[in-house]
Amino acid sequence: MSTPKIILVAITKHGANQVTQLAEKLPDADILVSEKFRELLVTSKSSCQFYSGPFREQIAGLFKNYEQIVFFVSLGAVVRLVAPFLKSKDEDPGVIVVDDAAQFVIPVLSGHVGGANACAEMLADLLQATPVLTTASDVGKTIPVDILGRELGWQVEAPKINITRVSAHVVNEEPVAFVQEAGSKNWWTRSTALPKNIQLFEQFSDVDLSQFKAVLWVTNQDIAASLWQKMGESLVVYRVPE
Repeated sequence: MSTPKIILVAITKHGANQVTQLAEKLPDADILVSEKFRELLVTSKSSCQFYSGPFREQIAGLFKNYEQIVFFVSLGAVVRLVAPFLKSKDEDPGVIVVDDAAQFVIPVLSGHVGGANACAEMLADLLQATPVLTTASDVGKTIPVDILGRELGWQVEAPKINITRVSAHVVNEEPVAFVQEAGSKNWWTRSTALPKNIQLFEQFSDVDLSQFKAVLWVTNQDIAASLWQKMGESLVVYRVPE
């Protein structure tokens, strides 16, 4: 997996100092600060960019060129700045806010699909800060249905409505069958145990569908249209690299 393209952004002198310190621990990240703070970064080994004029004019370029945008800017200001550029969680970069004292790291947008949650946890570790995750599956230490197995090359296959419905069943601790017929068994990477509402099966045929609200199925076999229709919005399939 390639390293996400990250930029550290600040608009105040204090923020620029924070960015400079973090960049020492994250040398592959780019930096963007106001032109008037250029002298603070003369010794930085990172790729530095400097802007003049209204900061809001920088946002379009950030969204276009980076996978993770880390703002040392107030949360409210960031929300207002990025709002006009939002498309969807499948397209938007990860947006992360670090407070002025570098005590908290908050993934604001694209936490799962865009990788902001993982990036925030990495940054929090570097800053010795607290990551503030609000995504239900992360808070509840359960399966992130939309990105499960992504680091293993798994590809999710299901209508978006299925992913939404099944995610709700998972985080609401309703009975969910996890069927794994292919791929690595090392897909559960959390330090906590698998939640009790998730029951494991080796074959789809072993599942009594009347006992489960949803099914997560890791397989490379063809699935008949009639089965998709029968399962309705309760099925999510993961395809594994051959």
